[in-house]
Amino acid sequence: KEERIVVLETENAALHLKLAEYQGLAGRRTKEVLQLYAAHGQQMKLQRSSVVTQLHGAIKKRLKQDLKSLHSVALELSKDFQRQSKTCLYQVLAAVQGIQLQNEAMQMFQIKAFDLEQSLQEVTERYEKEKQKRKALHNSLVELRGNIRVHCRIRPLLPFDAAAGHSVSQDRQRNFSEKVAYAADDETVLVKCSRPGHASVNKTFQFERVYNDLESQDAVFADVAPLLTSLLDGYNVCIMAYGQTGSGKTYTMLGPQLEGNLALSIEEESELGIIPRATQEVFRLISEKPPGSYWVEVSVVEVYNNEIFDLLAKDSYGKVFGVKRDVVTTREGKSDVPLLTHETVENASEFLYLVNKGLQLRVTHPTLVHAHSSRSHLVVTLTISTVVFGDNFGTLWEDEQTSQRLNKEASCTFPQKMRDNKSTSSSRASSPVQLEATEKMKQVKTRLQLVDLAGSECVGMSGVTGAALRETSFINRSLSALADVLGAIAEQRAHVPYRNSKLTHLLQDSVGGDAKLLVMLCIAPGQKYLTESMQSLGFGTRARQVQRGQVKKKNFPVPSKAK
Repeated sequence: KEERIVVLETENAALHLKLAEYQGLAGRRTKEVLQLYAAHGQQMKLQRSSVVTQLHGAIKKRLKQDLKSLHSVALELSKDFQRQSKTCLYQVLAAVQGIQLQNEAMQMFQIKAFDLEQSLQEVTERYEKEKQKRKALHNSLVELRGNIRVHCRIRPLLPFDAAAGHSVSQDRQRNFSEKVAYAADDETVLVKCSRPGHASVNKTFQFERVYNDLESQDAVFADVAPLLTSLLDGYNVCIMAYGQTGSGKTYTMLGPQLEGNLALSIEEESELGIIPRATQEVFRLISEKPPGSYWVEVSVVEVYNNEIFDLLAKDSYGKVFGVKRDVVTTREGKSDVPLLTHETVENASEFLYLVNKGLQLRVTHPTLVHAHSSRSHLVVTLTISTVVFGDNFGTLWEDEQTSQRLNKEASCTFPQKMRDNKSTSSSRASSPVQLEATEKMKQVKTRLQLVDLAGSECVGMSGVTGAALRETSFINRSLSALADVLGAIAEQRAHVPYRNSKLTHLLQDSVGGDAKLLVMLCIAPGQKYLTESMQSLGFGTRARQVQRGQVKKKNFPVPSKAK
């Protein structure tokens, strides 16, 4: 065992020696490897530095080439910019010169335009003056000839114009609502007449004044107001509205009337018709005259089915109801309605109150053409009694002292309670003030008749039957009688058929007598009403041709003692 231990220790020592040799060899090999790694790293660094140098050279070379090309491009752009700037500068200079020339030309045109505007204004003023002169001369000619003034008003298209009233095709219904009547100017009506299969024909009608569908009630009354001045100057005046059903006659004469409410409001100034406006104007003119020298009476009648009804008559209980009256011809050849009610009024409100009462009794009936069609002719009459002095016969008072003396004599001769009395007079000849009591006091009566005629209508279009059909027959016959009367006067026949209708008999003094007569034609512009519109325009044309002689002034007392 000891020998074995010695052997093993000897072997162990040998192995330790070999291990030490191998460790020393491994250390040398490790150093060599590290040296190799270091040499390889240096070699790689050298290689990389050479590549970077090559790349740097290449990039530098490329950059030099790019800079040269950019420099050449910049030079070209600079040269091009200079050329373009020079061109633009020339263009700007040319434009400035052109603008200067245009400004000079504009100034010249402005000077010429200003001169032309002044010339146009002068020509327009001259034209308006000549137009006024021509109108004044025309009115003078109308006065001398006694012609009837005819004005024409074209109402706008309304919603019910599109409804044909019965089943028709859509194309025909569109044709019905087409506008065919126009106001070419303020004196000419243009109507487009067309029939299927025929070329359209334009017809024109000339009147003293034509109102288009945009003109207001103010414009209409502005041309009526001068006649009211003539009323206080001693002339009888009559204003009547003529036209078909639904053409705007009642609106023109009275103003808008709502269903179930016929009240007329003075506050609605812009919508008031001729009748309330005329009354306000008459009382305004009277207020400028000496107090106490004028008395105003009003009567309201309707002509229904060729019968005259007094719409202001009262029963024993004081209730107003329509009473049938008759029209007669006096010995002087004037028309008169015996027992007609005359109410004394002192202002426009009292007048409108009485007219409203009468309107509540007026006969209306709905038709396919108009929901509130008037079935009677309405005649509102204002009778103005004027006090004049015997020594200055036929003239009105201008002197204040004379006016005071007149008022004293009038107050002594005619008690105040008679002027304030609103009771009904039994006939037209009687009045609240009887001026026969003194020879120095004379009374002159002038009348303003305001007539809203019932509308002519086609039975086939209105669709009326029964009693309404009978009303339509009487309306059309009375209007035909009115046309016959105008025709007879125009042709200067020996006999004028006033008595063919109660309407013409009632209006005898106005149509054929000594009244200044204004006919307001009311026209519906739709194709649906073309036939009736042409008939109304024809009536107006015939009315303009009537020559009645110069209208006479009322400068005589009512109770003529010579007779």
